[in-house]
Amino acid sequence: MTRKLVIVESPTKSRTIGGYLGADYDVVSSVGHIRDLAERSDLPAELKKSDIGKFAIDIDGGFQPYYVVSSDKKKIVADIKKRLKEADELYLATDEDREGEAIAWHLLDVLKPKVPVKRLAFHEITREGISRALENPREVDMELVEAQEARRLLDRLYGYEVSPVLWRKIQSGLSAGRVQSVTLRLVVDRERERMAFQSAEYWDLRGTFTATEGKDAGRSFEARLTTVDGKRVATGKDFDDRGRLKNDKVTHVHGALAGALAAGLADASFSVAGVDSRPYKRRPAAPFITSTLIQESSRKLRLGARQAMGVAQALYQKGYITYMRSDSPVLSGEAVRAARKQATALYGADAVAASPRIYAAQDSNAQEAHEAIRPAGDSFRTPDSVRAELTGDEFRMYEMIWKRTLASQMADAVGTTSTVRIGATTAAHHAVEFSASGTILTSPGFMALYEESRDKARYEEDEQKVEKESRLPVLAEGQKVDADGIEPLTHATTPPPRFTQGSMIKELEDRKLGRPSTYAAMVDVIIDKGYVNVVKQALVPTWLAFAMIRLLEEHFAWLIDYDFTADMEEGLDKIASGHVSRIDWLSEFYFGSGEDDDQDGRGQGLKRLVDDLGDIDARANSTFEIGDGIALRVGKYGPYLERERDGEKQTASVPDELAPDELTVAKAEELLANQGGDERVLGQHPVSGLDIVAKAGRFGPYVTEVLPEDAKGRPKTASLFKSMDLETVSLEDALKLMSLPRVVGVDPATNEEITAQNGRFGPYLKKGTDSRTIESEQQLLDITLDEALAIYAQPKRGRGRAATPPLKEFGEDPTSGKPIVAKSGRFGDYITDGVTNVTIPKTESVESVTPERAIELLAEKRAKGPAKKPARRTAAKKTTTRKK
Repeated sequence: MTRKLVIVESPTKSRTIGGYLGADYDVVSSVGHIRDLAERSDLPAELKKSDIGKFAIDIDGGFQPYYVVSSDKKKIVADIKKRLKEADELYLATDEDREGEAIAWHLLDVLKPKVPVKRLAFHEITREGISRALENPREVDMELVEAQEARRLLDRLYGYEVSPVLWRKIQSGLSAGRVQSVTLRLVVDRERERMAFQSAEYWDLRGTFTATEGKDAGRSFEARLTTVDGKRVATGKDFDDRGRLKNDKVTHVHGALAGALAAGLADASFSVAGVDSRPYKRRPAAPFITSTLIQESSRKLRLGARQAMGVAQALYQKGYITYMRSDSPVLSGEAVRAARKQATALYGADAVAASPRIYAAQDSNAQEAHEAIRPAGDSFRTPDSVRAELTGDEFRMYEMIWKRTLASQMADAVGTTSTVRIGATTAAHHAVEFSASGTILTSPGFMALYEESRDKARYEEDEQKVEKESRLPVLAEGQKVDADGIEPLTHATTPPPRFTQGSMIKELEDRKLGRPSTYAAMVDVIIDKGYVNVVKQALVPTWLAFAMIRLLEEHFAWLIDYDFTADMEEGLDKIASGHVSRIDWLSEFYFGSGEDDDQDGRGQGLKRLVDDLGDIDARANSTFEIGDGIALRVGKYGPYLERERDGEKQTASVPDELAPDELTVAKAEELLANQGGDERVLGQHPVSGLDIVAKAGRFGPYVTEVLPEDAKGRPKTASLFKSMDLETVSLEDALKLMSLPRVVGVDPATNEEITAQNGRFGPYLKKGTDSRTIESEQQLLDITLDEALAIYAQPKRGRGRAATPPLKEFGEDPTSGKPIVAKSGRFGDYITDGVTNVTIPKTESVESVTPERAIELLAEKRAKGPAKKPARRTAAKKTTTRKK
């Protein structure tokens, strides 16, 4: 009997596929990439001293990479090799994008199988999808592998050359990346626009009008002023971001004019100046691709980019949807038939388009997958039928994908949009017109099932809204109407809106920056590294991000240029299609084209750019002028303000929650005037007579004593308990806090003193070298000796805490063989297998982490290795492969 070994990259995927294949198939998981470019510490001693040592790339030898099997993957590779010895055929069934193709090639290169090898691509993990893949095996696509490898080498060269400059001139640990840095630049550029923005005020009139004749007599509607003396009334979009009117063909209604018009219409007669009616038609949105799925998940499901992709990946690997990394909205013939059949059954034949709708990719280089993201299978499972099998986010996403797929084959929503114009003349003889619009849907079509959400427009309130079933009364030209409540309303132009995670991904897609496989990662990394904060879904850059982008713009201009980054992406596409050589492409990027007279400087290449970098004034780079002699500096511990006044230097920390566009001169003055934050005098110490004050500090609210200017030593301070508030803390509270640590008493059995203390890990008791955690901060002040002795009488259990059940269980880790769980720690929620711990990134939550993501996080943490120690030791020999 022929034995077949199938290798996929995900444990969940392996379980799902294994459930469909018979006993003749052995399905195993590589858990992602099994090897990567070596770190310097992984290289043999002779290579560390060679030209390969810096990048693990033989640059002069045709950019040949030096790969190493990841330490956490050696056990997995050994297990796969063992299984391969018992197999008669090997199927490489990793994902169908470039990364998946590269994983397949690395497996092939490391395993060196002596049995027949077939490459399978599962577009969907269903019985029919697997059968189709088995019927159509192929070889590993080396052009896709070359493109992935070119991208990996490019990112290594970029990161290893540019990031150290950021470390030296701004802050250690910072990183630069080909797409990461331009993504960050987009966020910073938008904030710069907001900082330069100047608001303009504009007015209009709103009124309620009532039909006086016909069948709709007595029916009222609201309309707004649209023209004065034949000229359109200016709205927000008619002003530029400096508050200037862009269009001289409109009337800027200011407050005085609005008031005069309203007063002049008090006794005016109103009549219908015109009624316009036009057909309304709206087509359904195309089926999901990666970017639109992330955008809609942000708007409808309130999921971050990484969360959305994690949920989608789980649905794919469990067999509920097709492959989730796609830039093509095309549906297969089977999918079109399934969608039309199901839509007909649910909504009737009239609700389905007369003929199949065909969607095409807007990007001519679309290549990540061959079909849109849709429900898996040749017939679609309804959301209700899978509700019990999915988590909350999985179900909501599946329902959304199912609805959008069916809606894409349904009929247009059609109806009629009517606009009525109401005219009058003011007492000062100004001819004015008000207008209102309403839409009636005669056939909802696809909108009966699904309607795509949209990001709020900048001046949405100025637009005539087209509402479903927003019917105006039937009116005829010349007909009189009554007017009531004509009121002037003021408006102000608004700054450009900040990006959300969803709108950022749309921007990346529109600019052709990155691929579907990188969108979520690029947004996630700038958040997770602390360069950007997420505030009410908006991406707000930190001042650290400003310093990073300024340095890159001034010294690496072409590397952070939007068009250059898009060109690099196009170059990778050309490598993937076989039209460009990987070596030539990398050589031009690193060594340059030799064209020194090119406008943007990219002809010099990365190496020459770095070699000729020259001096960079680190202090000047991290200094931003606020105005009136106040400067903001990006320091090691965060941004702070600085100025010199009367020969003395004044400084003040800038709160993390204060967005850059909110730091005006007035706000800076306020921060400098109150350098210690909010400060409240609580009273005098009963013994020393010193003032005791409560203040807001960088690490939270605290109380402290105010020492005389000539006093030596530091003032005594204490942090407020979590249960206390800066506004209500009393002198009595402060004195108790400042008395800590407190002697609780003496253990009569050992004659050792027991103290109550507040430490890094919370409140605890200490007796000699024996520490025990206590339950609350309040116990620091009121725990008795008897209570303390009772705690010490109990067996010690990890800082005195009872074991708590895990927040979530993920199954067994393929590397350690131990169960993976999510727990809550003092520094937040984390993933652990009992050996390795990794904090859950701030952009994710326990609920959104899938078993695959948990395994991935642990693998990444293991790959980083333990913190480096000063003591030297002999490195273990690594399994390395240099690409031929």
